[in-house]
Amino acid sequence: MKSDEVDAKLVALLAENARTPVATLARRLGLARTTVQTRIERLETTGAIAGYTIRRGAKGRAALRATVLISIEPRSGPAVLARLKALSGVEQVHTTSGRWDLIALLSAPTTEALDDTLDDIGAAKGVRSSESLIHLSTKIDRS
Repeated sequence: MKSDEVDAKLVALLAENARTPVATLARRLGLARTTVQTRIERLETTGAIAGYTIRRGAKGRAALRATVLISIEPRSGPAVLARLKALSGVEQVHTTSGRWDLIALLSAPTTEALDDTLDDIGAAKGVRSSESLIHLSTKIDRS
């Protein structure tokens, strides 16, 4: 295997389970433990690995999830983003190209809480329009 293939395999193993011991990673890659540790440190330093986290299972997630497509008034981006950041149900916001300016990913424990968050987004100064998509089930999750 070439160096970048080894790094790609190492990152894939860590993405599968970031808690895998370095000795186990080394065994799976056919490398010395110190070599794997050095590679991990290099990948972290160069930004190829930005951090380690957990993925919540179904029991650890909020009961309801939604995606909100948001169109905003010109030059209102910073104010709208500040408002979205203040809403606890807003987990992520992405800028987009095309008809919608922002995509917000929401989570809520109840339909009432989700409805309140959607109302807050729609009422935010600078929001021109929005469209909500309620997530029903997850078919693929590679996060």
